[in-house]
Amino acid sequence: MKQDYFAHETAVIDEGCIIGKGTKIWHFSHIMSNCRIGENCNIGQNVVVSPDVVLGNNVKVQNNVSIYTGVSCEDDVFLGPSMVFTNIINPRSAIVRRDSYLKTKVKKGASIGANATIVCGHDIGRYAFIGAGAVVTKAVPDYALVVGNPARQTGWMSEYGHKLNFDKNGFATCPESGEKYQLINNSVKKL
Repeated sequence: MKQDYFAHETAVIDEGCIIGKGTKIWHFSHIMSNCRIGENCNIGQNVVVSPDVVLGNNVKVQNNVSIYTGVSCEDDVFLGPSMVFTNIINPRSAIVRRDSYLKTKVKKGASIGANATIVCGHDIGRYAFIGAGAVVTKAVPDYALVVGNPARQTGWMSEYGHKLNFDKNGFATCPESGEKYQLINNSVKKL
């Protein structure tokens, strides 16, 4: 059977993985058992994808990222260099808690900046933008911009990754795409 993805010779891919067409897996990365990785993903160097993780299409994983069991990413997610997921809320070396993993879903189009930490059990909304170094300790709404430790929302982002400036009537336009957005009851939707 022809392999229709690229894996560098130093990458390790365990049994039972499904890897989509056009995906690239780079130096010293380990894709563990039963992972599902979509089409046209890019898995940078020194990345670990733990058992049963699901990545959608066009997910970009930068260098030195570990994606632990319980994490799933929808299409078009960006995971910045050295960002961190957790999957146990109260880890102890001497206590096995493999049956206690908390799930984290990163929804379509979200971006997580370099060195950010996502504490398990908190979903990241569609097209949300997590700033570099942020520590996320609660769910992040669609289109939200969050920064700091602990992460706090400081605004809203367009699907093209620009901060949205809403007028007094609750409307904003992305400066790159021209797409229009509306802010209603502390929630953003694209028009």
